[in-house]
Amino acid sequence: MYDLHRLRLLRELKHRGTLAAVAAALSYAPSSVSQQLAQLETEVGVALLEPVGRRVRLTEQAEILVAHTEAVLERLERAEADIAASLTELTGTLRVASFQTAALALVPAALDLLRERHPKLRVHVTQREPERTLPALQARDFDLVLAEEYPDHPGPRRPELEQEALLDDPLRLALPPSRAAACPGGPSAALRSLADHPWVMEPEGTPARHWAVTLCRTAGFEPDVRFETTDLLLHRRLVEQGHAAAFLPDLVWSGRPQTVALRRLPRGRHIRRVLTVTRRGGSGHPAVVACREALHRAAGLPEPPGPPA
Repeated sequence: MYDLHRLRLLRELKHRGTLAAVAAALSYAPSSVSQQLAQLETEVGVALLEPVGRRVRLTEQAEILVAHTEAVLERLERAEADIAASLTELTGTLRVASFQTAALALVPAALDLLRERHPKLRVHVTQREPERTLPALQARDFDLVLAEEYPDHPGPRRPELEQEALLDDPLRLALPPSRAAACPGGPSAALRSLADHPWVMEPEGTPARHWAVTLCRTAGFEPDVRFETTDLLLHRRLVEQGHAAAFLPDLVWSGRPQTVALRRLPRGRHIRRVLTVTRRGGSGHPAVVACREALHRAAGLPEPPGPPA
């Protein structure tokens, strides 16, 4: 029988990409990881890694092993959930990752509810963008991730992950003060009126940037993007000070007063979906269920149904 610990190292290499990354994530020496994988090759009797420049990649046989390892780990995750469900009190640590606006608008209220209902549950929260958190969820760095999907830009459906819709977050055109009074009323006309104005957007390569640029091009112009940041609070501030126009989601206000003029966007292109994502097999863990319930309540929604039996 193959050694599960070594199989997990092989799986980590698939998800993290390099031996050094595996070693850093697991607090091992790189030489120790290499040695363990060499022993696994001896157990299996075939080559599992092949050099590609200064790196290595998994062979076809290694990919087969990783697929079986994923199935074994999913069963173990279900077993962990079943054990936790058999206990009368929820304890342990739940590791949550969230993007900025959800972290501001939803997470604090959800933490209040979790503290009230499950005082012995330790919740560790990390603010990070979904492009980084979903791979980290697969690598078991997190247990629950709040992610986002922009219109016409759905994220990849990874078979190892399960996602659940949390809320729809409307996106709006945020106008600098100098343009607010003279801006036309219709969504498309309002957008075109800012063709000559500087913009703030998220960085190149992000789904938000792709959506925003596509929306401007559909309106007939190429946006003059002078400011790039994932910090939507900075987006808001730049609009307030008249330095840029922006697209802002409603969550950015987090119950605070609106400080800039907002206009509707063209129908069908104006909703950002907020999701919660777990590893397959982990959605039934009582801590995950409790956190999802708290997030739904924080979003003003009814609590979601329990996990399937």
